[in-house]
Amino acid sequence: MTKSHNYAVTIEWTGARQGPTISYTSYSREFTLKCDGKVDIIGSSDKAFRGDSTLYNPEELLVSAISSCHLLWYLHLCAVNNIHIISYIDQATGVMQTDENGGGRFSEVILSPTIIVTKNSDIASAIRLHDNAHEKCFIANSINFPIKLTPTVRHE
Repeated sequence: MTKSHNYAVTIEWTGARQGPTISYTSYSREFTLKCDGKVDIIGSSDKAFRGDSTLYNPEELLVSAISSCHLLWYLHLCAVNNIHIISYIDQATGVMQTDENGGGRFSEVILSPTIIVTKNSDIASAIRLHDNAHEKCFIANSINFPIKLTPTVRHE
């Protein structure tokens, strides 16, 4: 039996405080992402698209959604398979290509987690579980570009 899960976010363009969209170069790209009962996230477009480089951009949020979904599935699978994780740090990267019309798309995301497990944990199993986590990841199953995995697992 399938279940439906619903998610609601509000995106408010807060850049309007700095003026209207008179021209492409005249307006702020700042926005606030809001979810009821959670801390707001202030974002902007990427600096390459006239945004504020000190704020999160949608491309970074997409890469972080993929990485965090993989992390959470991986931790779940390790817990139920007696793999004891001590540390998990992913240096995830994404590649986006733009075209001559100004549009674009991601061509890949690479997850490169470094995982430390207890000395009694099986490293080969810990590495294999990445494939299972990838298969289960809701976000990975919802996108149309490759996600590559290059995990490193070592004992404490």
